[in-house]
Amino acid sequence: MNGKAGEAIGKGPVVVNAARHCLDIRRVAGSFAVTRLAADAAIPEWATLGKFFSVTRGEDELSVVCDAARVPEGGRSEAGWACLKIEGPFDFGQTGILESVTGPLAEAGVPIFAVSTFDTDYILVKEATLERACGALETAGHRMKR
Repeated sequence: MNGKAGEAIGKGPVVVNAARHCLDIRRVAGSFAVTRLAADAAIPEWATLGKFFSVTRGEDELSVVCDAARVPEGGRSEAGWACLKIEGPFDFGQTGILESVTGPLAEAGVPIFAVSTFDTDYILVKEATLERACGALETAGHRMKR
């Protein structure tokens, strides 16, 4: 690396640890599961029922987040997730929105599963860590809408 510490080559100073956002976050009602299906699997009907679901097809898998009660037995799935919605919408030019939430959760040792939409982000945390997650987010300056 050429250049001085704290500078990107030809770009000037690099901002590190910018002030975090103060966001409104609320829990989405329900208990959720994260399920992995084969990359070429058809999107199952059960995956698209309920108030909140996300279906993402990647090169290696079809990933489904949905109401845990709708997931059939026998698949590769992990239930027991609580869903937190970061109240948006956010402009695509805004930076650090997701990091301002994931950073405090990482510092608190709370594992997450993130889902993004056009307007906002959702963070799933294990139900067993929900209170710790909410405490960490409030300590970081976010407002938990109950």
